Amino acid sequence: HIGLFPLVMISPYDRDLINEGSDIRRKFIDGVISQFDKIYLDNLIKYNKALEQRNALLKRFAENNFFDIEALEIWNEQLIKYGNRIFIQRKFFLGDFIPIFKDYFEFLTSHLKNSSNQLETVNIEYDSQLKDNDFRNMLENNLQKDRMLKYSTVGTHKDDLNFTIGEYPVKKFGSQGQQKSFVIAIKLAQFEYTKKIKGFKPVLLFDDIFDKLDNLRVEQLIKLVSNNSFGQVFITDTQRERIEKVFHTVKIDHKIFQISNGKSLEISNI
Repeated sequence: HIGLFPLVMISPYDRDLINEGSDIRRKFIDGVISQFDKIYLDNLIKYNKALEQRNALLKRFAENNFFDIEALEIWNEQLIKYGNRIFIQRKFFLGDFIPIFKDYFEFLTSHLKNSSNQLETVNIEYDSQLKDNDFRNMLENNLQKDRMLKYSTVGTHKDDLNFTIGEYPVKKFGSQGQQKSFVIAIKLAQFEYTKKIKGFKPVLLFDDIFDKLDNLRVEQLIKLVSNNSFGQVFITDTQRERIEKVFHTVKIDHKIFQISNGKSLEISNI
């Protein structure tokens, strides 16, 4: 069923893309690509199974005080085969994805300029051990380290994304508003990219996203999604007044429903 009904959801939890570990960012890339590439998803599943088996073998070696290089090589070959495929597809995807992301970030922050009257510059860099190294050589060179730590220390399961603004890490130097604009731009780029590949519009959900966005950013965002290219959009918020104010400022067709005790009551139909 994956990819049959593609969905893009923007919520406060998206800040985890910036603040949490690399596994969250890898999960995001894998989730987007798997929506339209079943072969990638199959490669990912097979890689993770091989990684699990290799790690279990390394642990067994340590516990039983023996080592069998031939048994380990079986799983090395699987990691190399599927890991290289995953790396190539992630690299290809990000090459197309990053320019779309930059365009959306610029749109969301076009009302803001720095002291030099310039827009904020942002970037996403793909950080992978495979960019400058051969996977097989890495496994051989790190064999003793893997045996000591009892798990695989190199591979595409260590890939990450570096988020920067003005060439500095967004996590350390970005304001709350900048960080929120950053992740919203990522999700809007996901929508645009998925629509382009699938040939139809994903469902777009906004869940309580306005809390840390200034009014101008909110207005820019609503104007953007009111474009027909986005189709139907669902927005949730905890403050009725804030939602009503947004749609009073931006004149687009909408309905507002209040959810109380599991029941839905329409309070606006314009």
